[in-house]
Amino acid sequence: MGSHWVAAGDTMWETQYTDAGKPVTDMNERTHSIVRVMIVEDDRDTLEHFARVVSHGQGTAVVEKVGTGREAIARMAAVRPDVLLVDLGLPDVHGTQVIRAAARALRDCDIMVITTSGDERDVLASIESGATGYVLKDCSDHDLIAGIRELRSGGSPMSPGIARMVLNRMRASSRASARQESRQMAAGEDSAQLTAREADVVRLLARGYTYSETAARLGISVHTVTSHIKNSYRKLAVHTAAAAVARAAELHVLDGRADTHSGSCPNTRPGNSS
Repeated sequence: MGSHWVAAGDTMWETQYTDAGKPVTDMNERTHSIVRVMIVEDDRDTLEHFARVVSHGQGTAVVEKVGTGREAIARMAAVRPDVLLVDLGLPDVHGTQVIRAAARALRDCDIMVITTSGDERDVLASIESGATGYVLKDCSDHDLIAGIRELRSGGSPMSPGIARMVLNRMRASSRASARQESRQMAAGEDSAQLTAREADVVRLLARGYTYSETAARLGISVHTVTSHIKNSYRKLAVHTAAAAVARAAELHVLDGRADTHSGSCPNTRPGNSS
């Protein structure tokens, strides 16, 4: 297998050829076990090292190698690699931009980040953009090839430290979701325990009554209205009147009618008829 460099302005592109003289991208000239890899890396020595590793790997071949993100975006549709190896710290665009472009243009391409950054924000941004693998540049040559093969087999290769970070993040997210669900369940249970008078107060507030008007309608003091409101906030797990009304509406607390001192409560406060 040989290769040929083509110059286009300041850009150098390399395409590999089979012994028969046809590009590796010609599907008829390769077996389906060959994984065709495109490498995006701005450091020339690192790019050449990765290219040698992939070229000599069992069942892997380099079909393109470029040094900038824009080159990668311009070439990927024509090359159509099976695997895209991309660095994040590119000189022109961030690697996640390349990942997003590949995810849109190459549905059958698996994307693996290979970088020096173990920053959680970079890891999560890469995964959200479409990467399914994330390895650090200090990985061994063997691990790089194994990662490429694993990627094509449906796996998600990650350096041990990255995998632990993602796992910890998932655990933290799961715990936060569980706490939120627990709070919501507690709020739902407590809301069912609103006293009849607390529910009356919330209903009247929802209809636009002031504290004083609510007190007058229910035949209680303003201080008692305030006490009922505080208890309702706690039970509904809210901190404002608007939030209390919204939560009460979700729980159908507003469906009943307030038992007022002067009889049934109208739909709107006095003076607000429509």
